Amino acid sequence: MIDRDLFPVDPWRLVETSYPHVNPGVSETLMGLGNGYLGLRGNHIEGRNALEHGTFINGLHETWKIRHAEQAFGFAEVGQTIVNAPDAKVMRVYVDDEPLSFDEADVREYRRALDFRTGILEREVLWETPSGKRVRIRDERIVSFVERHLAVLRLEVTVENSDAPVTISCQLLNRQDGEDVYGGVPSMAAGSPGEKAGFDPRKAERFGDRVLQPAEYWQDGGRSALAYRVANSGMTLAVVADHLVETENEYTARQLVEPDIAKNVFRVQAKAGVPTRVTKLVSYHTSRGVPARELIDRCRRTLDRAAVEGVEAQFAKQSEWLSAFWERSDVRIAGHDDLQQATRWCLFQIAQASARADGAGVSAKGVSGSGYGGHYFWDTEVYVLPFLTYTSPTFARNALRCRVHMLPAARRRAGQLNEGGALFPWRTINGEEASAYYAAGTAQYHINADVSYALGKYVRATGDDDFLYRQGVDIAVETARMWATLGFWRSAAGVDTFHIHGVTGPDEYTTVVNDNLFTNVMARYNLRFAARVVREMAADAPEAYDAAVERLAIEPAEVERWERAADAMHIPFSPALGIHPQDSLFLEREVWDLPATPPEQRPLLLHFHPLVIYRFQVLKQADVVLALFLQGNHFTEAEKLADFEYYDPLTTGDSTLSAVVQSILAAEVGYQDLAHEYFEHAIYVDLGDLHRNASDGVHVASAGGVWTALVSGFGGMRDHDGELSFDPRLPADWPELSYPLLWRESQLQITLTADRLLVEVRSGNPVAFTVRGVAHTASTDAPAAVHLADQGPVLRGRPEFGSQARREDGTILSPTVPTTSAIPIIGYVGESGE
Repeated sequence: MIDRDLFPVDPWRLVETSYPHVNPGVSETLMGLGNGYLGLRGNHIEGRNALEHGTFINGLHETWKIRHAEQAFGFAEVGQTIVNAPDAKVMRVYVDDEPLSFDEADVREYRRALDFRTGILEREVLWETPSGKRVRIRDERIVSFVERHLAVLRLEVTVENSDAPVTISCQLLNRQDGEDVYGGVPSMAAGSPGEKAGFDPRKAERFGDRVLQPAEYWQDGGRSALAYRVANSGMTLAVVADHLVETENEYTARQLVEPDIAKNVFRVQAKAGVPTRVTKLVSYHTSRGVPARELIDRCRRTLDRAAVEGVEAQFAKQSEWLSAFWERSDVRIAGHDDLQQATRWCLFQIAQASARADGAGVSAKGVSGSGYGGHYFWDTEVYVLPFLTYTSPTFARNALRCRVHMLPAARRRAGQLNEGGALFPWRTINGEEASAYYAAGTAQYHINADVSYALGKYVRATGDDDFLYRQGVDIAVETARMWATLGFWRSAAGVDTFHIHGVTGPDEYTTVVNDNLFTNVMARYNLRFAARVVREMAADAPEAYDAAVERLAIEPAEVERWERAADAMHIPFSPALGIHPQDSLFLEREVWDLPATPPEQRPLLLHFHPLVIYRFQVLKQADVVLALFLQGNHFTEAEKLADFEYYDPLTTGDSTLSAVVQSILAAEVGYQDLAHEYFEHAIYVDLGDLHRNASDGVHVASAGGVWTALVSGFGGMRDHDGELSFDPRLPADWPELSYPLLWRESQLQITLTADRLLVEVRSGNPVAFTVRGVAHTASTDAPAAVHLADQGPVLRGRPEFGSQARREDGTILSPTVPTTSAIPIIGYVGESGE
């Protein structure tokens, strides 16, 4: 799944052994750095031959009017797209006035490595020039986790066997709008505003007009500054860079600054074997309302502080931060360094996407690329927050605060759609709905329940009632209000049931349906959660309750309505097939024959019209199966097995969100080999470029899902109703799986082997939990070692539709693949007269 010649196994690093001529975009993603606020793609310092020269800042975006072919009331009106911030990575090297260009250079040695323990991306190249000079180039960079607005880049050049003139050209370059000296195409240029880069809805929109309007630019000694205002969104941006030179060689410095470029050029009379080191300290600041000049002042302060502390201190602090991160986050897989490397890469990516978001969201690509336009989706709450909640709860709380800040816009959006409460946008940066295709966007009302689910999980695991009572309750109440107005009542045979129509579940190959099971199950959770929170506040926190009642105008009667709707929620079930239909009409559709679908027609969304796909039982990603995991305590083991066996053969996995969920449920119901297969697919989604779009940025949600697949899938951990439990499924060829877990301020270490589950409390209070229904307690003085007779049920192979598979009415299911064929025109006579 991964090219091991290019990326050899190393449990703590991703090492690249040769320059990626064939697919540089994937390497740019895999070797990228970020801290949740600032992201630098893994572009080479030469600034050439990149798929995307990317520098991305969380939340920095441009807006544009969405053009609908046919407008309708309530359609999203303003699109939002992440902006490519000025590029500070360029540090070009010339020897004898010849540039290092990997297309033409005689490169004798090459190695680049991303170290997960230090956070350093380092590269070493030995270049032999046409005149025989051997030039060793070492460069390294970090994006600081400690200093949110700081990046440090360091370059060292040594001509080993000769004296030679060396030039190092350091640049700040606006690639969003301008071209560099090599005539590179401006980032996201071409076409009209909102135009996508070819037909692929996963890519970012392009702009034709100028995006970054110059506000200020200047040079002061070795310090360069560029500042801008984003044309339509009105956001402001500043970047300031300091340049430090260390060498015993003689050199001169020259500077140039213009609105879209700042150059610091160092001309060195290099002596053989005498290195020249240039360090660039760069600070980025952005705002939605602060003048650019103020942001420049902030950048100055960031750089001044870094200068006082020293460059080495920045690298040391990065290592210290990551040491603490791995202490509370590392999942260890004994005996499998290949999987260990991939796991740590995934966890490192979550840190890079979320750690210093500090109240902004976690976008689908983090700050690693422009894919999905830099938007926030439900991915954060369902796939990323579980890892953050159990390892770095501060990061999780900050992500939830982002949703709190979106509530005013969400209330307006609910009103537009004639609903009460609040409706979170399906995709957004600034809180407004930016999904132009409502069937697979706005119709996914389940995002409300996803946000509330993440909130509930966070509070259960951390005990952070303070956040819940001050801010989280607003989310719970307003989302519950939306469900109460969206749904409606039906009465039959004296039984009242609550239904939700006209929605889309997680599966985007089946849209705008009635009673989507995932939506109904999660809405039921949302309604009950909101009612429970309000009642608990009334009993346990009367002052906070009174404040919430005043702030949100909560009425006792509406709480009762939420509970009644939840208790009466319609949960689709087919007695004839013994499964839960994905929606009210799902079982009436034709069945898509996935095994017979040619690989070149995948993913389906790029090769078939949506209406063709919508007519079939075929899934982009797990839908019912995801409900079985998130709300597993509401389904029996028999129901889970039956549902998994029905839906797994229908699931394309065209979404990177699917494999992790399929792995978890496969493990639970007994398909343990299949669980491992899905896990390996998930863990190599980006490292192996399995969906052929890793160049657009990291699939952050899939990376988060990898942690859940390990801990909840193979580790068997669940926390339903706030009760910690384990039912492990350790793969047969894994000697041991070990991971830390933070549970209500107690730090646990869980170690799983074939015959034992060990729970140690490293710090904090004793923790109660169950293993396969049996209660246990562990404390700092008394770890709990639980004997395991086995690793759960074992089923061989994988589910598939047999030749005798039937519909609800008893007729035979005949899976097909949509095809076209020539249709004869009656009455036509050809040239032959026949």
